[in-house]
Amino acid sequence: RGWIGTPYRHQASLKGAGADCLGLVRGVWRDVFGGEPEQTPPYAPGWAEEGGVEKLAHAAARHLNPVPDRASQAGDVLLFRWRHHLSAKHAGIAVSSSHMIHAQEHCVVTEVALNDWWRRHLSHVFRFPGVTI
Repeated sequence: RGWIGTPYRHQASLKGAGADCLGLVRGVWRDVFGGEPEQTPPYAPGWAEEGGVEKLAHAAARHLNPVPDRASQAGDVLLFRWRHHLSAKHAGIAVSSSHMIHAQEHCVVTEVALNDWWRRHLSHVFRFPGVTI
């Protein structure tokens, strides 16, 4: 929750200064584990629509543990796709079974309810390494 209020900045990942949704996850990773899990290449706002490849989900799977049946718990990384035929493009972090923290364009990092709209767009759930249920 220390990231709440951080302004949205595309490709940024610095608490209090700026973050996008991926930057939020990267920043929490650094808070927990130290350095970056891997070098993040530059990406345009429409990157997920290019090539039909699940780039975000594949990157998450290299460093995080997939959660079967998308049954999330606090601390899990949630990935969302805007349309069924598009790749996952947005990330948030669950803070409970009913809320998440995320960075959204034109806003600040905020906590929101995981309402029906978010649940319909949830595509993947991942857990940080070393976390057990």
